[in-house]
Amino acid sequence: MMDDRVELGVELLRRVEAERITLAEAVDRIETITTDPHLTRDILDRAAMAGLVDRDEGIVRPERGAFVRFESEVVTKEGEFTCRRCGTGISTGHFIRLDAGEIGPFGSSCIRVVTGRGSD
Repeated sequence: MMDDRVELGVELLRRVEAERITLAEAVDRIETITTDPHLTRDILDRAAMAGLVDRDEGIVRPERGAFVRFESEVVTKEGEFTCRRCGTGISTGHFIRLDAGEIGPFGSSCIRVVTGRGSD
């Protein structure tokens, strides 16, 4: 049975809305789910073996057209949260709803970075 974090990581990588990201940027996204280096490698390997991403010399190219739809797959919740990516305290959390589960919360700028719609 595959670890839920691996499923989430594979789906997140597949859904990045960018033509290409660096391996470091891919790991940055994966670290919103796990910081375990073994799981990180497993996520990258499984995504590549399934043909969901192409890895070549430090570049990751996600499958095209499978991006996160903000209108239906990103939900916001009000409360006291800590951004999973940067650690900042936030009052509006953005959560990504994927088939494998929910990832978040993220702040308004980090949600764009995680989905591939923005950069640092």
